[in-house]
Amino acid sequence: MLRILGATGAVLVAISAVFLAANGAAQSSHEVHFEECGSSKRVTCVVDGDTIWFEGEKIRLKDFDTPEPQTNICGGSEEITLAHKASDRLVQLLNENAFSLERDGKDRHGRTLATIRINGRDIGDILIYDGLARSWPDGVEFWCE
Repeated sequence: MLRILGATGAVLVAISAVFLAANGAAQSSHEVHFEECGSSKRVTCVVDGDTIWFEGEKIRLKDFDTPEPQTNICGGSEEITLAHKASDRLVQLLNENAFSLERDGKDRHGRTLATIRINGRDIGDILIYDGLARSWPDGVEFWCE
């Protein structure tokens, strides 16, 4: 009986993995290397603290917002400094941890909306905890004050 349950459990896990891969619901990654995006073609890189390119797909991370490094700056040089810290932290988190990527449609700019989780924790929550981001849309842009 234990052998049957064990085999059944293994089959269910395998079916779940195939379903998730086929539907793009989640993707685990251990060997992806991120760096901050430069002027060259963007394939896998961090644009800023809440936007990345992943394997050629532009992704806006959901439910949090980070300071802007180049445009729409409301907090001057302090905001720019904080924006770079948020980007650096995002690069670090992505490069040092396995993560899942959960896609959830597109935003008005055509970017894929997604959540990245590390050990089940939303990466945005980590950046908020670190004082580098705010919840969105209802969090205060503390870097503008």
